[in-house]
Amino acid sequence: MKKKLSVLFLMGLGLVACGTKEEKNETAKVDENSKKVLTVWAWDKNFNVPIMEKAAKIYSEKNSDIEIKVVDHGRDDIEQKIHTSLSANAINTLPDIVLIEDYAAQKFLTSYPNSFMPLNDVIDYNEFAKYKIPPMTVENKTYGVPFDSGVTGLFYRRDYLKEAGIPEERLQNITWKELIEIGKEVKAKTGKQLMADMALHDPGIIRVMMQSAGSWYFNEKGEVDFIKNEALKDAILTVKDLFNSGVVNQASGWGEWVSNFTSGDVATISTGAWIIGSIKTENSQSGKWGVAPIPRLEDTKSVNASNLGGSSWYILNKDNKEVAAKFMKSVFAENKEFYNEILTERGAIGTFLPSQTTAAYEAPDVFFDNQKVYQDFSKWMKEIPSVNYGVYVREADQAVVSVLKYIVEGQMSVEEGLEKAEAQLKSQIQ
Repeated sequence: MKKKLSVLFLMGLGLVACGTKEEKNETAKVDENSKKVLTVWAWDKNFNVPIMEKAAKIYSEKNSDIEIKVVDHGRDDIEQKIHTSLSANAINTLPDIVLIEDYAAQKFLTSYPNSFMPLNDVIDYNEFAKYKIPPMTVENKTYGVPFDSGVTGLFYRRDYLKEAGIPEERLQNITWKELIEIGKEVKAKTGKQLMADMALHDPGIIRVMMQSAGSWYFNEKGEVDFIKNEALKDAILTVKDLFNSGVVNQASGWGEWVSNFTSGDVATISTGAWIIGSIKTENSQSGKWGVAPIPRLEDTKSVNASNLGGSSWYILNKDNKEVAAKFMKSVFAENKEFYNEILTERGAIGTFLPSQTTAAYEAPDVFFDNQKVYQDFSKWMKEIPSVNYGVYVREADQAVVSVLKYIVEGQMSVEEGLEKAEAQLKSQIQ
């Protein structure tokens, strides 16, 4: 299994050199003054990196014998480096703490046992959103420090709904099919499309729909579960209805998708709360947006809450792991004010539940017509069904994308598509 996973990592991420001097210099060490140095790897210089730098500053101010260095690498670059180093038994070329996307965590934890520090005796996981725990747990040991949430919402233009004569209350706790009908009314009255989506290239919306039903690409045993997966079938048929409704724009990538709402071409966005920063880049739309719960599936039991994305912090099983654990617990598992500040400064919605009673969560947001959006997201986050994402999320995404276009266009039935996609995935991972 480990050999197979190694091949898949290298195919998906590309070959990289390991054990360079530069990487070795990034590892934790004790300098000549006996100051312990921790190194952290993260991506996104506008979000994850400055948030960790803030955490480091808070901790170092009270622990002058600890220096914490935060290194900015791309997400894929981090995954490449982890995989290459652990495959070569070169853990000392890695940092003490690393940020890993929730969808990728199981692959590392199961491929490289004993490489990460279990934190059951350090972190009180009852104080974090429940849905964050399964992806970081293997054989009853939990390894991560939960970080940000990808809690989803239905963002909508209040002005477009008003122009179409549609009360905002109609968007509360609805199904996707009901949203399509609302979209048809909006287009008839305003000429605006309901939404844009890039499911034919990135099936994020299908993951959102599945998790709202407490389902995933794999069953509880980690086995591929496409053919008999009613939630996946319902999600694909719902996407087919969306794209064939005449009210959804197909986007081929991130930039095109974002431009659909920043330009005012669409009336809604169905995605994670992390999109707020992109929405707010268009100052002329201030006061025109609102947020409602994400729609649920029609024919499968599901809820109006789900998740898209999110990451967590992991401590490598190295000499300074106990020092790293104390730091992470002190800030990310105890400090409510820290979460209050990163929400205000960066729009980061943490999954540390005690922090969600702070002032920032209670504050009205002018951009959203004084709606207390973070209070709403906090409520919906607690309702997200827990699923274990498994080891092969990206491979599963690729298998679904390979047949989705043909299903949407009516060239293939959903049953045929799922059978073909499951066969493709199994051949790749087994």
